[in-house]
Amino acid sequence: MLWKTKIVGGLVYYSTGVNNRRFLCKFVSMKKNDDINLFSGYLFWDVRKDSIDLDNNESYVIKRVLEFGQINDWYQLVSRYGLERIVRVTQRLRRLDPKALSFISCISSTPKTTFRCFTSKPSAQTL
Repeated sequence: MLWKTKIVGGLVYYSTGVNNRRFLCKFVSMKKNDDINLFSGYLFWDVRKDSIDLDNNESYVIKRVLEFGQINDWYQLVSRYGLERIVRVTQRLRRLDPKALSFISCISSTPKTTFRCFTSKPSAQTL
């Protein structure tokens, strides 16, 4: 699926030819050292925020925002990484909440079967 991206007046518009679906995301320019503070504080409650490197820990950040983030966190995520990179990272995740998987699959028009967390389920643990 080919996405068209257009930035107008500080807003990012994503559109595709399928059913004329259009998605709008706010574009926010970020500074290197303040990036993590733009996300909701509760997303990273279990780690020190200043220890998170958004480039080296991209899968951690993306997973947290997809599973627990609010819409403003999604806007920040898209403006930081871009939709294509988010999908590429998400496709490699071993585990992801089913609702988060459905969301990223729908918004990117990517079949669920291309995601590792959909095709390889964890084995059942017994006590």
